[in-house]
Amino acid sequence: MKIDARGTGRALADAGKWRVILLYGDDIGLIRERAAQAVRTVAESLDDPFRVATLDREHHDRLEEEVGALSLIGGRRTVWVRDGQDALLPVLKRALTLDSDTLTVIEAPGLTARGKLRAAMEAEPRAAAIGCYPEEGRALTATIGDMLRDAGVRIERDALGWLSGQLGADRVAVRGEIEKLILYAGPNGTLSLDDVQDCIGDAAGATLEDATSAALAGERAVADMALERALADGVSPIAVARACLGALTRLLRVSQAMAQGQTRADAMRQLKPPVFFKRAERFNRALDRWSVELLQRACAETQALELACKQTGSPDMALCARHIALLCNRSFPSRRREQT
Repeated sequence: MKIDARGTGRALADAGKWRVILLYGDDIGLIRERAAQAVRTVAESLDDPFRVATLDREHHDRLEEEVGALSLIGGRRTVWVRDGQDALLPVLKRALTLDSDTLTVIEAPGLTARGKLRAAMEAEPRAAAIGCYPEEGRALTATIGDMLRDAGVRIERDALGWLSGQLGADRVAVRGEIEKLILYAGPNGTLSLDDVQDCIGDAAGATLEDATSAALAGERAVADMALERALADGVSPIAVARACLGALTRLLRVSQAMAQGQTRADAMRQLKPPVFFKRAERFNRALDRWSVELLQRACAETQALELACKQTGSPDMALCARHIALLCNRSFPSRRREQT
């Protein structure tokens, strides 16, 4: 059964009603987090050898055997399958014919929309097929608020807005920064904008925002290093494209406001979330480099990049690296010029 975004929380909270939970999509961190949630809900642990069997790709052929096994200490068992692919479908079908209440949780980050495994589980009433994609906008803001609320930490509205704009879309990175804020705030603490900026603003290492902001400012070496680090940390190429588009859109809004007669300071003040003061110098350098026309071309090319990254078998990481290089050099020719 295909589960939409609104029903995901309910489906995972009631993981015991399913025989199979299939988790697919672009956000590897979110897939792993939801898989762990489902396993813990049913087996009450992630590492109980009697109730949790973990199968990597080399051991997928053991799925039927593990589903049919009984727990020696009682309680419902789970089989946690990593790197699920279409080749898993035949053995999974055989496992579903067994008289067993074992829950099979499948992580399938590379599964395509037309994949046989996904289609079969979306049509299977005993299975929950759940898409896991990078969150952004209101969805990301709501997730951050929920994480903090669950830990008993309050956050002021302007701080939440700023934080949502700073964090990337990768779930592992978001979770890591939120855990840092929870420790900073302490039990029943409250986070102000200054608190969040002090804690997150100096985060060590290159981030996805470093890659996009450095590229727009023409800092090729910094941008390349930051992109390499972000991809190595598990950030998806689609998230890179969306981060680039977000950064370009913010520059475009300020540039258009300035073209209509506003001062640079007034135009930048209208951005929500505001430009972080430690990144203001780089933002201003980018404004000096880009015209409204160039920004519009770059936005169109960045949207094309996201579509290209979604194509099966595309060299998405190479496409991202090329796009960052194009942003560094402002190499987006006029469409009219290309056609002549």
